[in-house]
Amino acid sequence: MELLHEIAVTLAAVKAKRPLVHHLTNYVTANDSANITLAFGASPVMASDPGEATDMVAKAAALVLNIGTLSAAAVDTMIATGIRAGELGVPVILDPVGAGATPARTAAAGRIIRATNPAVVRGNAAEIKTVAGLSAAIRGVDSAADETDGEAVATGLAASLGCVVVLTGQTDIVAAGGRVCRIANGHPWLASVTGTGCMATSLIGCCLGAGADPYISAVTGIAVMGVAGELAHRSLRPEDGIGTFRVRLFDAVFTLTPETLLRCAKIG
Repeated sequence: MELLHEIAVTLAAVKAKRPLVHHLTNYVTANDSANITLAFGASPVMASDPGEATDMVAKAAALVLNIGTLSAAAVDTMIATGIRAGELGVPVILDPVGAGATPARTAAAGRIIRATNPAVVRGNAAEIKTVAGLSAAIRGVDSAADETDGEAVATGLAASLGCVVVLTGQTDIVAAGGRVCRIANGHPWLASVTGTGCMATSLIGCCLGAGADPYISAVTGIAVMGVAGELAHRSLRPEDGIGTFRVRLFDAVFTLTPETLLRCAKIG
C-alpha cells in the first residue's frame, strides 16, 4: 500500500511541478514522446544540436536519452549532455533501443552507460539482457527474447550498474538494489503502436523531473502507461482500431487521476 501511495503522490507532483524534460531521442517517436510528456503534465524540449544540448540540460529537471535512430554524432552529443547533466545533478534515463540488434547499437549503449551513470535504464527483455552481457533474440528493435528469467536479469543488472533497471514485457519488472516489483498492467495493443516503449521512458523522465526517487519514478511511469493502455482499449467501439487506440492512449494519460491510478495499478 505504501508503494501505491507513493506512485499516486508522484503523479500529482508531475502535474503540479510541470518539470522540463530534455529529450535526446529518435526522430521516429520524438513527436509521441513530446505529446505524452505534455499529456502527463510535464514540459518537453528536444534540443539535439551539439551546440545547445549541453546548455539546454542546465535548464531541465531530467534528461531522456534514446538511441532509436542511431548515429555516431548523436551518441557523442548524448554522452556530452549526460556528463553535463551529472555535473548539475540532473537525473538521466537511458532507453537502449535495439541494443543487441547490431554491434554498433550494443557498443553505443555501453558507452553511454559508462559515461553518464544513468539513474534508470529501461528496455525490453532483449535490450536489457544485451546490456547485461547476455545473448538475446531481437528482430530490429523488437524483442524476441524469453522473459521467464526477467526478474533475475533486471535485479542482477541493477546491482551491477548501481541504478534502477526496468524490463518491460508481458509483465513489467522494476529493480533497484534490494527492491523489485512486477507491474501487471497494460494491453497487447500497446505493442502494435510504434513508440509506446519510448513514451514509457518519457513518463519515467517526467517523474524523475518532479523530484521522485528513481525507483518510484520508474514504477510510476510504467504503471501510468499500463493503466492508460487498459483504459484506452476499454473506451473503444467495435469498429475502432489501433489509430483510435493511439489517440485514446494520450487521452487516458491526460485524464488519469491519482485515485484512478490507485484503483487500477496492479503492482506486486
